Amino acid sequence: MFDPVQLMIFLVAATALAVTPGPGMLYVAARSISGGRAEGLASSFGTALGGFVHVIGGAIGVTAILMASANIFTALKLVGAVYLVWLGIRTWRQAGFDLSNIEVKPAGCRRAFVEGIFVEMFNPKTAAFFLAFVTQFVDPARGNVALQFIILGAISVTLNTTPDIVIAVFAGKIRRGLLSRPQWMKRAQRASGALMCGLGVALAFARRPA
Repeated sequence: MFDPVQLMIFLVAATALAVTPGPGMLYVAARSISGGRAEGLASSFGTALGGFVHVIGGAIGVTAILMASANIFTALKLVGAVYLVWLGIRTWRQAGFDLSNIEVKPAGCRRAFVEGIFVEMFNPKTAAFFLAFVTQFVDPARGNVALQFIILGAISVTLNTTPDIVIAVFAGKIRRGLLSRPQWMKRAQRASGALMCGLGVALAFARRPA
């Protein structure tokens, strides 16, 4: 179903983006420190489920667009590539933030789980990112577009959730390490921004008719 080279590029890019430190990771760490490991894990699983909602919605939307017009689908991929470049530039420029102010109050595992679902599910930036990123690796010539999107989206959600789980388990040490290395945080975020820019440019110039 997937071209091996394209799948490898997707896995490398998705992994690099997933492990880049950001506010979400620090939120999970703060949740874990304030409410315990179980609350941090519940929050992580909640955001993962919220992410899957975007995956299903994106699969339905992309399939509908392709059925309406192959040209519109190709245009969507081009717009998505441009969006990745813009997101990369913004990530580079905004690299580095005050981590010491990221604090949350204990809420209990159930509330942390539900809160995680809704925070992620109603985040328009997450929806836009999935459409921009995952759609780049969907190839109508290789079969079911919706299934391709769901598989790639599920991989992306899993990769994004794995670091959150690790952080929930080792929250104290990881948070202290990140707080003590702000320059490393900034460099990692800038590397992520550069990766998104490079990926967007490469995909934009590699466009071919769908």
